[in-house]
Amino acid sequence: MRRTATCLAAVAVAVVLLVPPLCAEEEGKLRIIAFGAHPDDNELRLGGTAILWARLGHKVKFVSVTNGDIGHHKMAGGPLAQRRTAEVKRAAEVMGIESEVLDIHDGELMPTLENRKIFVRLIRRWKADIVFAHRPYDYHPDHRYTGMLVQDAAYMVTVPYFCPDVPALEKNPVFMYTYDRFQKPYPFEPDVIVSIDKVFETKLRALAQIESQFLDWWQRRKPIDLSDPDVRWQTIQRLFRNRDRRLVTSYPDLLKTYYGDKAKDVQRAEAFEVCEYGRRPSPDELRKLFPIEASLE
Repeated sequence: MRRTATCLAAVAVAVVLLVPPLCAEEEGKLRIIAFGAHPDDNELRLGGTAILWARLGHKVKFVSVTNGDIGHHKMAGGPLAQRRTAEVKRAAEVMGIESEVLDIHDGELMPTLENRKIFVRLIRRWKADIVFAHRPYDYHPDHRYTGMLVQDAAYMVTVPYFCPDVPALEKNPVFMYTYDRFQKPYPFEPDVIVSIDKVFETKLRALAQIESQFLDWWQRRKPIDLSDPDVRWQTIQRLFRNRDRRLVTSYPDLLKTYYGDKAKDVQRAEAFEVCEYGRRPSPDELRKLFPIEASLE
């Protein structure tokens, strides 16, 4: 009863401040928010790590910055946006995390002051410890501008009179980039790598919820029978069973840094680069922030 009263009091305060309440059960838990340009980017790039965090009781939120309303070959507009929003909501349920899709048209994201304020408010309301985004070097303008907007939100989340309607964070979060293969102006240089072998099947089940992209749009030249669950699952496995292996082979030294002799047993991983615009964690702090040990248990 006493704990319930404490949590209710925290809720009352949080409603006033427009930030999520932190009850006793959440003390010591991380709060992670990730910005992906479309409803599938976060799930692909850090879905496994998110599952590991969620299983440890940490709070994870995926934000799709655009609604994906042109990302299909047969449908578009509101119906597609609704379909894709429902898909990432189902994927979030599989992963044990939260999901939000912003009402910004696919292909039309711009690095405006208005959007910077949206990002700052989202990070503050989540009381984020770690923030993820694309690097601002990418073939897709939505990816580039998502990275730029997150960079522009870094530090500003701590400035009290910028977006004063939402209380500023007391300290700048750790900002991280997700993996990409672009080489100019400089290639992705990871600072931490996480084995996702333990949760790989769960990540696949989450990706299987994003039907409009992986089972429909990606298969448009050789359509599959969407009514056959075996065909659907076989397609997901074919598409993704080797996707996360490239990070293991690309960064063996970093893998050994975090996993030692057990690195040789890691089959799939996700990797992340520190953005120097946020708080800069030491290697020891990165090891504590990321679910390295949990990935081996």
